[in-house]
Order: sequence, then C-alpha cells, then structure tokens
Amino acid sequence: MNRSDFQLHLNAYIPHDEDERSMLARMRHFVEGNEDCFLRSLAIGHITTSCWIVDPARERTLLTWHKRLDRWLQMGGHIEDGDESLLGSALREAREESGLTTVRIVSEAIFDLDVHTIPARKSEPEHDHYDVRFLFEADPESPLIVSAESRDVAWVKLADVVSKNADASMRRMVDKTLSSRSQLG
Repeated sequence: MNRSDFQLHLNAYIPHDEDERSMLARMRHFVEGNEDCFLRSLAIGHITTSCWIVDPARERTLLTWHKRLDRWLQMGGHIEDGDESLLGSALREAREESGLTTVRIVSEAIFDLDVHTIPARKSEPEHDHYDVRFLFEADPESPLIVSAESRDVAWVKLADVVSKNADASMRRMVDKTLSSRSQLG
C-alpha cells in the first residue's frame, strides 16, 4: 500500500454528509500521523477495507451476519500482505466472505468512509477501524457461501437494511445507493 497515494485519494474524496466529513478528517489525521496505518499490528487502529455489493438494479445489497460482532454488516476486513491496493483488498474480501466468483467493480473511487471502534477481545485491545469502502455489483442469482466469520449471508432489499442494522453508516450507504440508482436512468 502506498500511503502518499492514499492521502491523495482522501484529499479528493467528497463526503456525503457532516458525519462522514468528520470521519474523513479523523482518517486524514490518522494516516498522516501513522506511517504503518495499513498494518493490523498497529494496536490503536488501522485502515481496513469493505465492499458494498449491490445487484445490477440497485434494489438489494449483500450483507453478512458477522459472528463476532453479532450483527448484519457489509463484507470487509483487514488488509493482508498479498493485497496490492485497497480496492484489491476489498475485492478479495468480497470473494472470500460471499463465495461470489464474479464481482464487478462499479468504480475504483472510494464509495464510503467510516471510522468505528472494535471491542477488545483476548488478544487485541479496543481499537479503531478506519474503513475504506468500495462499490461492487454482483448477480443475486449467483451461489453464495457462509464463511467461517459469518452466521449467514443474504441479499437484503435496500428498504429493509435499516431494520437489520440502523447504524448511520448503513443508512448512508443505502442513501448513496439510491442516489446512484436514480443516475442509472
């Protein structure tokens, strides 16, 4: 990962709302102050990647019921040694956590940013995930798997996402998806 390139992407990113603007500022500050920001070994927090996978009609999104966090979320996780880019990391997570073999990158641009706290567990202290999210598209008829990190994987209508997880970041990604759907024509 190239921190300077990532900083350029952050500087070009236009937040959706004030909440995301605040997280963008936190992320910029974190990346500027931590050369090792991509490494999971950075105990205070690290950059992670996620994928917001939608169907071609932008009516549904693919969510996973995360075992450890015990809630519905978009797929994503830590950057690994073999990942050449943030986008590549998110694409790897999409395939690993869903079993999808065909995932289309809608845009190489950042789709969403979020900073959230991960609770402490045996081997890790509480820390922040500075999550960079990308928009992907997949066929909802493609076979899915439930990974070891999940209890379930399901296509969820956008109108039902908030009933499964009412976090502001989920609402924001739904709003962005609805906006992109109106641009599809």
